[in-house]
Amino acid sequence: MNPRLAEATSPYLRAHAGNPVAWFPWGEEAFAQARARDVPVMVSIGYSTCHWCHVMARESFEDADTAADLDAGFVAIKVDREEHPEVDAAYMAAASAFAPNLGWPLTVFVTPQGRPFYAGTYYPPEPRGGLPSFRQVLAAVREAWTERRDQIDGTADAVASALADVRASVGSGPSGEATLDALTAPEIAQAARTLAGREDPRHGGFGDPASAAPKFPVATALKFLQARLVRETAAEASVVADRALAAMAASPLRDPVEGGFFRYATRPDWTVPHYERMLTDNAQLLDVATDAGSHDVARGVAGFLVDVLQQPTGGFGAAQDSESWIDGRRSEGGYYARDAAARADLQPPAVDGKVVTGWNGLAIGALARAGARYGEERWLESARWAADAVLESNVRPDGRLLRASLDEIPSSAAATPADYGQLAAGLTALALATGEVAYAVRARELVDACLTDDGEVAVPGGGDPVLAAQGIGAPDAASDADEPSGRAALAEAAVALWLVGAGDRYRAVAEHIVAPHVRAAVGQPLAYGALLRVAATLAAAPRQLVIVLPDAAPTGAGGTEAISATAPGAAAGAGLAAAGRGIRSDLFTVLAQSAAGAWNQAGFELFAEKTTRDGLPTAYDCRDFACRLPVTDPTELGD
Repeated sequence: MNPRLAEATSPYLRAHAGNPVAWFPWGEEAFAQARARDVPVMVSIGYSTCHWCHVMARESFEDADTAADLDAGFVAIKVDREEHPEVDAAYMAAASAFAPNLGWPLTVFVTPQGRPFYAGTYYPPEPRGGLPSFRQVLAAVREAWTERRDQIDGTADAVASALADVRASVGSGPSGEATLDALTAPEIAQAARTLAGREDPRHGGFGDPASAAPKFPVATALKFLQARLVRETAAEASVVADRALAAMAASPLRDPVEGGFFRYATRPDWTVPHYERMLTDNAQLLDVATDAGSHDVARGVAGFLVDVLQQPTGGFGAAQDSESWIDGRRSEGGYYARDAAARADLQPPAVDGKVVTGWNGLAIGALARAGARYGEERWLESARWAADAVLESNVRPDGRLLRASLDEIPSSAAATPADYGQLAAGLTALALATGEVAYAVRARELVDACLTDDGEVAVPGGGDPVLAAQGIGAPDAASDADEPSGRAALAEAAVALWLVGAGDRYRAVAEHIVAPHVRAAVGQPLAYGALLRVAATLAAAPRQLVIVLPDAAPTGAGGTEAISATAPGAAAGAGLAAAGRGIRSDLFTVLAQSAAGAWNQAGFELFAEKTTRDGLPTAYDCRDFACRLPVTDPTELGD
């Protein structure tokens, strides 16, 4: 058993601890040994629910002869891409110079100084389908290292230089000088129509119904189509998101027993899924279901998050595997093919219990919004438990965030901009759903930690120290992958703080982040859904609904139990809450009068002078931070 991996905070690394390969985790120690031995480094990147990662492990990394070849000529590093996304992004960018159609496992050969010189993905144990065997690749790289070192060094230098040029170009040029003033609401609506034009008219979602390419939910794009501005100015585009959700929910992409969605489908009609179930996908699709008013779909997704992914420590695990043991053999998807009764007799696929900071932020926010919308107290409590767990285990003593933890043991991996932004946005949503201002205060601290004195945005600590020391890094992309980019996440968090009255400074931060990329986003809306959703919020005057309850009233889930049935004004309180939830707004909250005062004292000026009138529940309908006269009668709360 390899103690370096057995003691890791990644289930993926722990799963490889029994390999005969002398693996190192990501870190300087591995590169120091490579320099001492003057051998190249093989970096193998994957994640615990990756099917082909499992396959390559069984075929190659568990084979003694292959391991002997690897250990003799290389230093081998195993990386969990979910724990070290910056490493994965940097090496994925480098790998694009050597191979098209990249994915995981990602196999990258680098110099002892960390410079990539060759890369690929999965390699079989013997030549197959035009691919050389993994041992043939090892032999060829080792021969080139000993016989043609100058050529390798030249390739490595060229790749490093190309990556540096790409990073330097981010935010520069004409797009870097853009301002949001030039982007109007009609242009954003047109971007939504452009995106809607990519709808699969037969099966829903995005893509060609005749294509053989995998089909993903692309939740970031669906959420953009559900933005208030799009709903109000391009309704024909907005309904594409509702149709996509309905199609996916009725298809094999959704687990009919446990409710969660699988990663993607291999066919355009959403059939033959890739059976891993990811926290990122399901958290965002819970938001899509909530916005679409689909309580049944939301209930299923929330149930999966709470009952399957939530760990005993409170945080949400990263994913559930596609494979499980059935009748003594590994089966991909076999568990999910069974009905509820048959599953009861099976061991379910393993859950990667790694608690990723930003991904938990996505889930916290989604559960908070859904819990408030549907009066589901259990969802709110689950979100609160996760938030408290992340703030306890995924924070350094100096207050900076860490990327992840496992069983309350913190990882050494640095947090990313996405971690800060996604967690801050989730905490703000939780604060609004529960009325507890402390979560919003912590969210403000997280965003402030990413702001430099000269108004720029930078993650505290400067990112991965090994990559920084080697001068290797990935382009700081503003486009989405399967989650909002770091830039979009920070912009969303800043907008959320602006909406709760933290000040125009946060609107300016969001504009500063979004402005250089708006033209690219409008031209490629499928790739920039998260950033476009922020732009849509900035381009329209915000609408905020605040309902204030008498202090004697308990505040329950989003106001559904906000006032006892026999208390004065009970009907008005329940009616105001119901009416408020039925209005499409940028912010909605129900809270006690004393809580509103606490928000105001904490510096969130939206809540200034928000009190009850005549001791009755009172609603404040604010447009662009100017509030109409408060009302106590639900019928007076306009559309």
